[in-house]
Amino acid sequence: MHETVFQIATLWLALLIVPCGVLVLRARTASSRILALDTLILVLVGILVLLSDAEGVSYFLDAALLLALLGFMGSLAAARFYSRGKIF
Repeated sequence: MHETVFQIATLWLALLIVPCGVLVLRARTASSRILALDTLILVLVGILVLLSDAEGVSYFLDAALLLALLGFMGSLAAARFYSRGKIF
């Protein structure tokens, strides 16, 4: 059962990368691009977590945590820049 769920989750996340990447490149508004980029980062974090479980090592989790933190800070800065015209 665990292997089946793992394979379905891996396939699902691998398939989600394509529409998220296309949406980042082709979205009409900046807010849509910010949201699509945040979703793409979330999918990449999920892939790193699954890879960590498959390989049995923990350094992929460290990379996933760092990517999630940088993605959050980047999305926050982009949203503030989009709404106010300046970051600080």
